[in-house]
Amino acid sequence: MRLHLIAFVAGLIAATAFQPLGLWAAMPVAFAIFLWSLAGAPRLRTALARGWWFGVGQFVLGLNWIATAFTYQAAMPPWLGWIAVVLLSLYLAVYPALAAGLAWRWGRGNRAVLTLAFAAAWIVTEWLRATMFTGFAWNPAGVALLPTFFARGAVLVGTYGASGIAVLLGGTLWELGDRRWRSGAALAAGATVVALAGFGAAPPPAGAAGPALRIAQPNISQAQKSRGEADDEALDRLRRLTFHDPRVPHLILWPEAAVDAPLQTGLRYRAAQADAAQLRAEMASALGPQDLLLTGGISAGSRSGLEVTSATNSVFALAPDGRILARYDKAHLVPYGEYLPMRALLTPLGLSRLVPGDIDFDSGPGPQTKALPLIGKAGFQLCYEIVFSGEVVDRRNRPAFLFNPSNDAWFGAWGPPQHLAQARMRALEEGLPVLRSTPTGISAVVDADGALVASLPLGAMAAIESRLPAPKPPTPFARVGNIAAFLFALLLAAAAIAVRRRTR
Repeated sequence: MRLHLIAFVAGLIAATAFQPLGLWAAMPVAFAIFLWSLAGAPRLRTALARGWWFGVGQFVLGLNWIATAFTYQAAMPPWLGWIAVVLLSLYLAVYPALAAGLAWRWGRGNRAVLTLAFAAAWIVTEWLRATMFTGFAWNPAGVALLPTFFARGAVLVGTYGASGIAVLLGGTLWELGDRRWRSGAALAAGATVVALAGFGAAPPPAGAAGPALRIAQPNISQAQKSRGEADDEALDRLRRLTFHDPRVPHLILWPEAAVDAPLQTGLRYRAAQADAAQLRAEMASALGPQDLLLTGGISAGSRSGLEVTSATNSVFALAPDGRILARYDKAHLVPYGEYLPMRALLTPLGLSRLVPGDIDFDSGPGPQTKALPLIGKAGFQLCYEIVFSGEVVDRRNRPAFLFNPSNDAWFGAWGPPQHLAQARMRALEEGLPVLRSTPTGISAVVDADGALVASLPLGAMAAIESRLPAPKPPTPFARVGNIAAFLFALLLAAAAIAVRRRTR
């Protein structure tokens, strides 16, 4: 039981490696402690339990921001948020448990083999966590390496592959701590080679910076939105923050659900159509004659044209005259946020969506590239969608950048910086700039290397004036996606087998 507690503490240490604490070295330290505890497991059941406790520690602390979302609605008590965090963590910890069980089965009795096997299994189980039951890809271990050159390995093997590098670094610390210099150096060399290969695989940007851009952050809180008093104030602030020299064409970026009223409706009533058109005109009135506005917004659908029966969470491209030039509908919806799973069962129990309203959102078709004036090819990932490594770009029609409007006002002080870090990993993997606009922060311009060009802090009402960074040619990861992570996992597994045979 003492080693189970040590595994749990190691998980807590791992959580501090993520933002906002950002103690990146805590991740290899946590893996070193956990590998030591895993090596001492006498049976498979014990190994699974220690992996599970490690996961519980990591997720309970790292996902504490989820509890904040429950404070902004009245249908469920706020304390239920902490129960949700614990229950979600108990489920997500199954994936570290699987990685631990697989590694113990392959590598018991040989420390180097155990480390290599655990790195391979961790890559695969993180991918599973991101895909099973709609997936929850938040905070893969590789994101913690973003401040270091080891993150460059994501250009080659993606974020899940970078998580395998973090495990190798943990194994390095474990071996060197016991003065096992040769095996420790070999593991460090393996992690370093992949990172250096990532540097070599990332060519310079393909061209000069693009048009001027302005990102508005109105600092409209979720409490204001929940009270239904945000639309007029939000629109007023957004228009003021959009002001710029009209002689210079600008790409204007507004956040997810910039206003709550529909920008497009399927209702046949003239009044409903006129209201949507008037709202678009009011938004577009902030634009110069050659500007383009990309804004989050809602569309209301109707099967009959007489009543609203569906909705989409969307990005709209608006011309200066208020015309809709393109629309992207969010594909990867958030369970309990944008739709209520098993509604017929859960509604009688008193559970509801965290977002106000009884109509579930419809999902879009997935990553799309839209050709637009001023900016050319644009890709879109709405809010939570940006955390899914390998699923953010239409590879048959590659965009020049990704726009990631979001509403992180739900998620306290920990959620927004974690969200930004994962958006930066997408930029690094794909070799594409990422532009973020949020109501309360953190809005940012991220270049194609994942570096912050400009950003606004949480709780600031301000705007970013910058230029659109240039994209890079497709990285190796951008060409093949998570196949690269699986190939890296296979390479680690093959190395584990080779080491096992040699030591025998």
